[in-house]
Amino acid sequence: MANRRRFLLGLAATALPGRAALGQALEPVSFGTNWVAQAEHGGFYQAVADGTYRAHGLEVTVVPGGPQVNNRLLLAAGRLDFYMGGNMIQAFAAVDQNVPTTVVAALFQKEPQVLIAHPGQGIESFADLKRLPTIFISQAGVATFWQWMKAEHGFRDEQLKPYTFNAQPFLADKRSAMQGYLTSEPYAIERSAGFTPKVFLLADQGFDPYGSTIEIRRAMLTERASTVQRFVEASIIGWYNYVYGDNSAANGLIKRANPDMDDGKIAYALARMREHGIVDSGDSLTLGIGTVTEARVKGFFDKLVKSGIARPTLDWRQAFDPRFVNRGLGRELRKAL
Repeated sequence: MANRRRFLLGLAATALPGRAALGQALEPVSFGTNWVAQAEHGGFYQAVADGTYRAHGLEVTVVPGGPQVNNRLLLAAGRLDFYMGGNMIQAFAAVDQNVPTTVVAALFQKEPQVLIAHPGQGIESFADLKRLPTIFISQAGVATFWQWMKAEHGFRDEQLKPYTFNAQPFLADKRSAMQGYLTSEPYAIERSAGFTPKVFLLADQGFDPYGSTIEIRRAMLTERASTVQRFVEASIIGWYNYVYGDNSAANGLIKRANPDMDDGKIAYALARMREHGIVDSGDSLTLGIGTVTEARVKGFFDKLVKSGIARPTLDWRQAFDPRFVNRGLGRELRKAL
């Protein structure tokens, strides 16, 4: 797959007052995602496809991530302007390691991390998972949400087996569960194994980091604040239009950037994002998509401290800067689904 793809648009669908008319040059910016193109990146591709970035004076180059691409490192090195982070744990780690980056928006109000179990095994609630002898968790998961699961819900290390992002061990053992993403693994299991698994969203059980963050180098807060504001606002509008509007052009760009992505995968992911309020729920219903609040960040940080994941003396406020969000931008674009 290509490590770098440039998506240029024609005329903006809705231009900012005077910008296009005056013929002002677009400001080039680069935006790195944390994985290959998929529906979970849809709002960003939407803002490319429908001209929203251009309407905000930006010529955006989307730089897909992938197994051999470390866009987070490229951001810190100044080779990317913006980066799509995974969750706030990464942002706290950056503070802890003196990496000069910060979160300026969160397009997912719920991280899509889930645990998946077999049907017909008496697993009807999250608590029921504690009865299973085996839960497949990745190394990164063991260091993060598994510690919270033990501290908050009483899961046991004896249940752990390593998850290598291969579902076959789970499929072969009905008395097991495995980690996954709400928007992908359940669909793959349905397609390959022919059954609908039980799915438990960790965000609904109390493990509630923001997801799909926009991260920048802190220097941009003063050196290019207008660029940050315009990119954040255009991305928010892009996500409203992707979730609630005609997203066919954005999906076309996603499939072009990632040939492994098909209409079925995209439709499933988008349906789950809508159903579970991944993008738009909670505070975003009043403050707008992209919202980041101090209370929510502090509450999640406290859970990490309690679980032994974060040190209590960490300056967690350095992990985010909410000045560009929480203004209710784009709420008029919300539609009944």
